[in-house]
Amino acid sequence: MNTECFDAVIIGTGAAGLTIALELADQIQSDSSLTEKPKIALISKGPILEGSTLYAQGGIAAVLDEDKDTIEHHIRDTLNAGAGLCHQDSVKFAIEHGKEAIQWVIDKGVNFSREDDSDEYHLTREGGHSRRRVIHAADATGKALSEGLLSQVKNKPEIKLFEHHLAVDLILSPQNAKQCVGIYLLDTQTNQVMEVPAKFTVLATGGASKVYLYTSNPDSSTGDGIAMAWRAGCRVANMEFNQFHPTCLYHPKAKSFLISEALRGEGAQLKLPDGTPFMHKFDAREELAPRDIVAQAIDYEMKRTGSDYVHLDISHKPEAFIKEHFPTIYKRCLSFGIDITREPIPVVPAAHYTCGGIMTNLDGQTDLKHLFALGETAFTGLHGANRMASNSLLECLVFAQASAKKILAQLPNTQHHKNIPQWDNSRVTGSEEGVVVTHNWDELRLFMWNYVGIVRKNKRLSLAKQRVKLLRREIDDYYRQYHINNDLIELRNLAIVAELIIDSAIQRKESRGLHYTLDYPYKDDKQFLCDTILVPSTYQKPPI
Repeated sequence: MNTECFDAVIIGTGAAGLTIALELADQIQSDSSLTEKPKIALISKGPILEGSTLYAQGGIAAVLDEDKDTIEHHIRDTLNAGAGLCHQDSVKFAIEHGKEAIQWVIDKGVNFSREDDSDEYHLTREGGHSRRRVIHAADATGKALSEGLLSQVKNKPEIKLFEHHLAVDLILSPQNAKQCVGIYLLDTQTNQVMEVPAKFTVLATGGASKVYLYTSNPDSSTGDGIAMAWRAGCRVANMEFNQFHPTCLYHPKAKSFLISEALRGEGAQLKLPDGTPFMHKFDAREELAPRDIVAQAIDYEMKRTGSDYVHLDISHKPEAFIKEHFPTIYKRCLSFGIDITREPIPVVPAAHYTCGGIMTNLDGQTDLKHLFALGETAFTGLHGANRMASNSLLECLVFAQASAKKILAQLPNTQHHKNIPQWDNSRVTGSEEGVVVTHNWDELRLFMWNYVGIVRKNKRLSLAKQRVKLLRREIDDYYRQYHINNDLIELRNLAIVAELIIDSAIQRKESRGLHYTLDYPYKDDKQFLCDTILVPSTYQKPPI
């Protein structure tokens, strides 16, 4: 049993997790009113940087050049992309705090690209944006952000890092089922479970795009935070809105490699394999339309023509420009024999971002006392029915800083919970049937792709619902009988997330944003201009 008690345990080491860890450590260190030096646990299920943030290419959207852009423009663009479901208070809050969040990142030593022969930062434009407002570090912004923040974290004695530890479940107070008092952690190298008591618990575990067969996300995106919060009694919202990035590299050896939207922002064209452009048929903004429109257009053209992919062509731009602005993409494509300075890139859509998640307020607080959720695992209302490009890292930074302030305000008056329930595995045995987990994992992702993908129908959703119910029973039986491991925990979480997505999609009998169904192909503002909120039946929720 782990006897360390932490003031905050943070699950996830992407932009949100690193930001709140640093904010807590910095403020605690400088606050003389706190007599004891609190401890912060920062948990990573794999290597510290292995998460979606690391692979983010585009950048961070914020109003930085007020001569050419305004807060009002950014708000309007976000609301338009969100197809009527963005929460205006969340949008306003995130965007108004964008500039100071970027400055905080810069002060932490993160370097962004600058204009040629200038000290001005280079701002690019992506789909849905009416202005150039995306600050970036070439085409590897997430890498620069992650490495820059992690270098700061490693210098903080207040923060203890746990690599290769997977969160299993939240620990609830035996006296109050509405209060979180820590986390059960699986050491994936020893397969031992430990209890980690904490005054505050923060879920920054990322999204759930691994629920689909094809995804731009790393293997870690298995919806762990959403599933744990749901099991503990938290509401979730808008799980039907799964963003499919329009352009992932199509190559048999290229696993999950994203082709940034910034290429289209700099003039790249989508074409059929025969070289025919097609986006003009779907939207006046053509390649700069929001991602849902572009992904649906590509999906339609692939099915209409029977093609396995379409082309994204930026070869008309100068070679030096391409190599300077997209060095990562250029080198990766070249490793597969594709010279993007001379030929188009074969691309397909892939699951990319989970717009729904655990319901929170503007401080990141969930339905459970002392439990916070941040980043892609949270539902703040910022993204509505469709996330606008590069608003996700902005959300991570702004809401992590807000959550840190809230935790710091409550910390002096919060006591550690005693008598944490210990993990009990006395009734389970070792399993020799690992093939069951592998088979269920593959089947789940396949039927989610075929039945609950870019284009949906009632019949497909019904089939998916039937199958996921059977799978969940099989997985739960397996979970109760055998010692747990990394694959089983992730499969259990994915099955829950899959059912939440399916149930949400069934409830929304219209097409809006990222949810498109052939049975209800039009928006219905009279009945469905509202969030899809799912409530665990065993738990009565307090209002946020």
